[in-house]
Amino acid sequence: MKYFRASFLITFCLISFSGFSQNEPTDIVNNFFTQFEEQGISVALDGIYSSNEWMLRSTDAISKLKSDMEGLNEEYIGKYYGYELIVAKELSDSYILMSYLVKYDRQPLRFTFQFYKPNNKWVVHSFQYDGNLSDEIEEAAKLYYLELKN
Repeated sequence: MKYFRASFLITFCLISFSGFSQNEPTDIVNNFFTQFEEQGISVALDGIYSSNEWMLRSTDAISKLKSDMEGLNEEYIGKYYGYELIVAKELSDSYILMSYLVKYDRQPLRFTFQFYKPNNKWVVHSFQYDGNLSDEIEEAAKLYYLELKN
């Protein structure tokens, strides 16, 4: 009986904790990439946009995004190797941007997520992808961005 109570308590705590943590931006992103790797981009995009009922009204834009991203297949961009956080910026306690390097054979891509918490739940406010990393890193290396010695 003691074993049953202890295992019930542990299970209850784990369920409660996992339900609570599912709403954090990092958990939403990790879930996105898990779905992306296992089920494809369409399912992953449906998953992140389902957190925001207002985004569900933008079905045409989401369909176009899915179509564009499905073109980023192994024949076009090569094998997928994973993702790494580039930067996370917190504008306030209610607005966060997270940008990830997504690694492929041909070139890296950047996936950028913006999260908004209007009340007590984080929702995906925006998702974008691009391949402009090399342009930006070259720009960042320009002399006028560097601190020069006197």
